[in-house]
Amino acid sequence: MATDGLRVIVDPPDEHGGRRVLIDGKILGTALGPADVLEFLRRAGLDPDEVAPYGAGLIEWRGGGPAEWGAR
Repeated sequence: MATDGLRVIVDPPDEHGGRRVLIDGKILGTALGPADVLEFLRRAGLDPDEVAPYGAGLIEWRGGGPAEWGAR
């Protein structure tokens, strides 16, 4: 799957520390850490080795970056 035009959003941590992950508005699941985000992207057809979750571009991190996990 090409990443051009994809919109990946990781929502802020919820009350349990999980972060909902969406691609183009479709919920992929709730991640409990960065590895979960990469796994969801892999299941959506993206190559995790080609995705840079910590860099600018593909993933929009809401309510804190990729280091923000834990209950709010």
